[in-house]
Amino acid sequence: MQIIQTVVVKQILTEKSRQQLFDNYHERNLQLQKECDQLQFELKRVEKTKTFSSGALKTHFEKEIQMRKEKTKLLEFQIDQLHILPLGSELKEKEVQALVEINIGDKWDERLGQPVIIIKDGIIEDIR
Repeated sequence: MQIIQTVVVKQILTEKSRQQLFDNYHERNLQLQKECDQLQFELKRVEKTKTFSSGALKTHFEKEIQMRKEKTKLLEFQIDQLHILPLGSELKEKEVQALVEINIGDKWDERLGQPVIIIKDGIIEDIR
């Protein structure tokens, strides 16, 4: 019988992966800033037309802008932490699903321990 099991994928921090993560965080940060600017522009445009209830609409726009600003703060924190982390640190990248074969007589605890895949610069280093 086969079952689906969650496998954690971790990345070993190298100079190359650090730079890729930094570029990714920076790009997402810029995208969030563009979205904030666009929302502020749309809010001003809608306020000038005065065809909608300005109180509820303004609250909605401000909520969306605030959400993006919080995401920006989180990204800035992650960038700061990225510079602090020593090379060789293992970072949880994501989780994937895997099929696992189980049979009668298998030890349950051994078969279903949390497997981990270790990646270094895009190459699988280890499977634990």
